[in-house]
Amino acid sequence: MDRTLAADLARLPELLDTTRRAAVEALAALDARPVVPAPQPPPAPGPLPEDGSGAAEALAEFRARWEPRLSASAGPRYLGFVTGGATPAALAGDWLTAVHDQNSNSAFDGAGQHLERETVSWLRELFHLSPAHTGTFVSGATVSNTVGLAIAREWLGERLGVSVSEDGAAALGRVRVLSGAPHSSIAKALSVLGLGRSSLVTVPTLPGREAVDPAALERALADGSGPAVVVANAGTVNTVDFDDLGALAALRERHDFWLHTDAAFGAFATLSPSHAHLTAGLDASDSVCVDLHKWLNVPYDSAVQFTRRRDLQVRVFQNAAAYLGPLGADPDLVHLTPENSHRLRALAAWFTLRAYGRAGHREIVERDIDCARALGAEIDRDPALRLLAPVRLNVVCFTLAADPTPERLAALREAAGPEVFVTPTVYGGTPALRAAFSNWRTTRADAHRAAEALRTAAKELA
Repeated sequence: MDRTLAADLARLPELLDTTRRAAVEALAALDARPVVPAPQPPPAPGPLPEDGSGAAEALAEFRARWEPRLSASAGPRYLGFVTGGATPAALAGDWLTAVHDQNSNSAFDGAGQHLERETVSWLRELFHLSPAHTGTFVSGATVSNTVGLAIAREWLGERLGVSVSEDGAAALGRVRVLSGAPHSSIAKALSVLGLGRSSLVTVPTLPGREAVDPAALERALADGSGPAVVVANAGTVNTVDFDDLGALAALRERHDFWLHTDAAFGAFATLSPSHAHLTAGLDASDSVCVDLHKWLNVPYDSAVQFTRRRDLQVRVFQNAAAYLGPLGADPDLVHLTPENSHRLRALAAWFTLRAYGRAGHREIVERDIDCARALGAEIDRDPALRLLAPVRLNVVCFTLAADPTPERLAALREAAGPEVFVTPTVYGGTPALRAAFSNWRTTRADAHRAAEALRTAAKELA
């Protein structure tokens, strides 16, 4: 064994304790650190060491060269994208994921698979999905949407009497994928799956909304021939608008289509009694995307996909090799996603669900919603800023009241950056910003600090 590696092994408990102290210090400093550090050039790259100097020196160099450049994305005022943090239990689970280092794809070493299946069953219950839905962990919403649409692609082949998994997407001919306000990952998935970005047909939304107009969708379905795919939204990224999932499912009585629902973070509305009506009808979907490193507050990367047609999922993703087990009635995870290597992502989710239960996660969701409404109210009272949409759940979409150019909004973001991080968008043709609340640490005090930072930055631009 390499001498330095052997020395690290001999003092592994000490190294882990040193790392633990570094982690505790980093987490304790989250509130005081700039949410996004001021832009600075990266450190000059060093050469690959010929002889290593051990884990302790690597940790010291990381803390000196790279840690100061990292954002406080685990903290309570990182409101860009839709980014959760890691609950204490999820952090413990993620550390143990690395400790046990499982590749959870094969029944020959199946404990990880069984843990994942238990965790998926808890998530299915959390989102009020019936046992007809089976699920698998993936890396994020993009892969979850891709898996769902891959199963939809196979369903199209089934309806047309061809095998896409054997003969390719060209066997389908022209495909139509209909959606009102699809997330960018949908077009990316269609490109990856060989269906093409141009197969995505944008359907009109309701006036002043991002929710699809069910009547317009029915007309679009009637205008085409053959089976189609409909991508529903349970929480759009700009305004967290929800399609009427029940109305969309009812259209299947008259039209032939696969219903995929992108519920990346909107699915968590189910936890709040005041908002659960937004996800009514989710169970009727043929496939569902839910991201977990958002509102479940587990570390990146983690998501889950659900479907009612595991048989078609296996047809798409099955893998044949002498070292893999047979498909069987409950297929190994290697047969269910693009990944042959499958980190035990489920462990962090298992930990946080086991530690805090439905009630604990409901409290996080409802507190974040309350914080979003508090920020929205403060922005609405500020003459320098303008709300662009009602705060429906956990996202605040706003802009400058005067001259909201991308350049001025970028200057606003930079000026507010030490206290709050928000991301740019465009809503209704207007350049805008969006603040998304999904971190378990965030409180009303953080919402107020964010509002103050945005208010001060807006005044400086006036």
